[in-house]
Amino acid sequence: MSGLALDGLDLGYRRGRRRAPGVVLAGVQARAAAGELTVLVGPNGTGKSTLLHAVAGLLPPLAGTVRLDGADLLALPAAERARRVAVVLTERVDPGLLAVEELVALGRHPHTGPTGALREADRAAVTAAIAAAGAGHLAGRRVAELSDGERQRVLTARALAQEPAVLLLDEPTAFLDVSSRVALLALLRRLAREDGLCVLVSTHDLEPALRLADHVWLLDRAGRLRAGPPEQLVADGVVGEVFDAPGLAFDPVTGTFALHGDRRGSAVSVVGPEPAAALAARLLAREGWIVAGNGAQDAAARVTVHGDGRFTVTASGATTDLAGWAELATWARRPAGT
Repeated sequence: MSGLALDGLDLGYRRGRRRAPGVVLAGVQARAAAGELTVLVGPNGTGKSTLLHAVAGLLPPLAGTVRLDGADLLALPAAERARRVAVVLTERVDPGLLAVEELVALGRHPHTGPTGALREADRAAVTAAIAAAGAGHLAGRRVAELSDGERQRVLTARALAQEPAVLLLDEPTAFLDVSSRVALLALLRRLAREDGLCVLVSTHDLEPALRLADHVWLLDRAGRLRAGPPEQLVADGVVGEVFDAPGLAFDPVTGTFALHGDRRGSAVSVVGPEPAAALAARLLAREGWIVAGNGAQDAAARVTVHGDGRFTVTASGATTDLAGWAELATWARRPAGT
């Protein structure tokens, strides 16, 4: 398989000759294929950045190997590794007065040598990288003038200008709003597909990651790495095992987290036109109801969604008409048993 392969990787920090090294992760086995978006997720403090830094060659492993297309990546000369692996780290970049094209052109340094002189092929690579990152409309601007989302696209373009085989990004969505986070992950998935890149991204954005990733590396609190397609990890209960918390649980059907209140398993069925019925179900789930199928016979209540924004609730043998969403929310918050 072309791409990255981690075999028996032990990661940590050496603490002098007389003290044993501090091990953060041990025995890591994982694969990230070319042409796929692989997402690294896990709770805070589980070692995601440590693992990504090791793959990038910034942290020597205590044991084990990182291989790229079968070759020991960390044994490659630094210049060769710089041409094959591009890294975008979490830290904010101070661009000074650089224009977008100038910052992206820095990605050509592994190819230009110490002089930094750009040849025609280098300029073409910079132009192609800006276009691939969807940053063509930013090309004439100063980097300091850009929004966080725009700047992240430019940093991705700089990495692409290296023409790498592997693209590593550590928390690239950390400073972005919701729509920009999803857009960036979708961009990275497209780049993996179209350019045959092996893209590995560390992120806290679990829900969009599970929707967009081809492959997931999930680190649990014990330092174990579980890997596989996102659907496999959800179906096996691994996502819930790692991320569920009191009052909060991952719903494998919707692919989102749901709050659980004190309703103690009260079930409600929801019927009506979409998307209003799905939105009503989400509102009820947020208030601790278990949303059952339309034909559920043991549901404690039934909510009928009307096309004009009204609702009819049947519970405990009584029927109540509700005028709109605010009234439905008020009804849903009533204590269990009332």
